Amino acid sequence: MSTGSDYDVIVLGGGAPGEHCAGALAARGLRVAVVERELVGGECSYWACIPSKSLLRPGEAVHGAREAAATAQVDVQAALAWRDFMVSNWSDAGQQSWLASRGIDLLRGTGRLAGTGAVEVDGTRHTAEHVVVATGADPFVPPVPGLRELEGVWGTREATSMKAVPRRLLILGGGPAGVELAQVVRRLGGEAVVVEGADRVLPREAAPLGQGLSEALRRDGIELVLGKHATAARREGDDYVLALDDGSELRGDRLLVATGRRPRVEGIGLETVGVEANPHGIPVDDHLRAGERLWAIGDVTGIWPLTHVGEYEGDVVADNIAGVERPANYEAVPRATYTDPQAAAVGATEAQYSGTALVSEVPKTATYTHAYAESNGFLTLLSDGTRLTGAYALGPEAGEWLQQATLAIRAHVPLDVLNDTIQPFPSFSGIYGTAVIALRMEIMDRPKPAGPRDAQMAGLSR
Repeated sequence: MSTGSDYDVIVLGGGAPGEHCAGALAARGLRVAVVERELVGGECSYWACIPSKSLLRPGEAVHGAREAAATAQVDVQAALAWRDFMVSNWSDAGQQSWLASRGIDLLRGTGRLAGTGAVEVDGTRHTAEHVVVATGADPFVPPVPGLRELEGVWGTREATSMKAVPRRLLILGGGPAGVELAQVVRRLGGEAVVVEGADRVLPREAAPLGQGLSEALRRDGIELVLGKHATAARREGDDYVLALDDGSELRGDRLLVATGRRPRVEGIGLETVGVEANPHGIPVDDHLRAGERLWAIGDVTGIWPLTHVGEYEGDVVADNIAGVERPANYEAVPRATYTDPQAAAVGATEAQYSGTALVSEVPKTATYTHAYAESNGFLTLLSDGTRLTGAYALGPEAGEWLQQATLAIRAHVPLDVLNDTIQPFPSFSGIYGTAVIALRMEIMDRPKPAGPRDAQMAGLSR
């Protein structure tokens, strides 16, 4: 492809989206380089998705054993060692080998755009026919008086890298990272307090999902302070202290700020290519083109700050660079919070019609325990009247069985086909049969068959 350039494509940023994009480009026979200043694999591999899920699993296993009339306990040091193994002890040697095996050059250092088709890495100029920006995002620390001046405050990096479990962890932010890390600490033996300004956790998702997870977390012994905001932060001796807008105070030996991230657009040379970032990140068209021979993927675009979306965008850009016209499609983006129970969603959060089925009322598999008889888990399907437009669920492995809805939304599967689909018995997926019936009854304006907990869940089906 290149005519006198060092490479066909330079990917600026070697996190999961950039790494994935580079692999997709190399598979098409292009000469590719990746620029990375830290570890290839990025935030997800070493400080976010992988370590947080690794730390969640031991507590989940112990909790499940106890609910199944068995006994178990967490070996905290073994759990932390398992986390270290899963992040390769914070070494990207394996990823370097992976890049090399595909003929991808790793340009180690701080990179920035240096005009159309050019990238400088620690002052050395490299050229390419195309440049893909995948610089990710930085943690956002809210302007709470005293917070930014405090020493020792944790971000998600410090939390997922913990060497010891806090006695009492204060968490600012009730999004996925905040609630997952709250459950990590709680099930590894500490106390956790989540402060969230909304009236529920997961405030960006449908209200019933956040409300249901809030109830489950409280049952787990996690303290939720909802509908309140921090007005000041300080240290008193060994404690961090958060003052709240109702006049109360919270104390803990650790403070975690999990209030989101902002696209990393400063200092990457956007001005050299005539691109101006907006408050959401680098603007792109529906093919993820940001400028002349310039593309952007992952968190830096501000579209969907999810690893799997960034990797999908990497495939989209690889096709477009290779000459295959391919727009990005976001109508069926799955989101999963890997607490126990999991909270998952896909597509729209509201629709004209909805139908809900309860986990407690579906056939029980061997993986169920008596706890699911009292479960507040559910599946809600959303529709425009002819097909699914969204879905959300709370329950065991919900992120897995919600994938059926993801495919149905993306493929525009008619409701009649969903209704005519055979679900395995007994399985978690069996809940779709009940939910589709409830949805069809809603669309036809007929009462659905009564269930023992319909009155309790009436608020979830509207």
